[in-house]
Amino acid sequence: MGNLHDIQPATPETVWAILQEVAQSQKESKADFDQSKADFERRMDESKADFDRRMKVIQKTLGGWADNQGSFAEEYFFNSFEKGQKNFLGENFDDVKKNLKGFWQGIEDEYDIVLYNHTSVALIEAKYKAHINDIPKVLKKADTFRILFPCYKDFRIYLGLASMSFYPELEQECINQGIAVIKQVGDTVVINDKHLKVF
Repeated sequence: MGNLHDIQPATPETVWAILQEVAQSQKESKADFDQSKADFERRMDESKADFDRRMKVIQKTLGGWADNQGSFAEEYFFNSFEKGQKNFLGENFDDVKKNLKGFWQGIEDEYDIVLYNHTSVALIEAKYKAHINDIPKVLKKADTFRILFPCYKDFRIYLGLASMSFYPELEQECINQGIAVIKQVGDTVVINDKHLKVF
């Protein structure tokens, strides 16, 4: 280390040189920061793209799983009706169809299970696990059916909600709305239609 006598007094040139070094150092630091920020943003974009891709796979898998459960419920209840469970309010239905679709003038609907006789139609919405939010959709079925299938416009229409499980609030709301409660109890299908109304 030099002694104090070796220290040169600051001159405008040396101050200017020091300032240029500081400016260069700041410029390099900013460039490093900008590069780090760009790298971070790129990694975040890649992570987001990967996350989005994985979420689509999960949604597709869950959607397929839910569709399979829904198909299972429809098939289960359809088979029960086909094998003889064709009575509502003492009415016997002669025929049963599944997945009946209709479309006319922008109105479109699908009916999971439809029971017919010469004067009445029963429209059954089948769910693996029904929810109280399904009730407005079930109620709408009577109106859309009359529009889409006008030959039945003067028939009595009954509505039912079939589900592998019911919770008390859902069952009570079906009763309040006049919708048949159709559920699996053990190995059998039980229909509660005492409160059923004609739509």
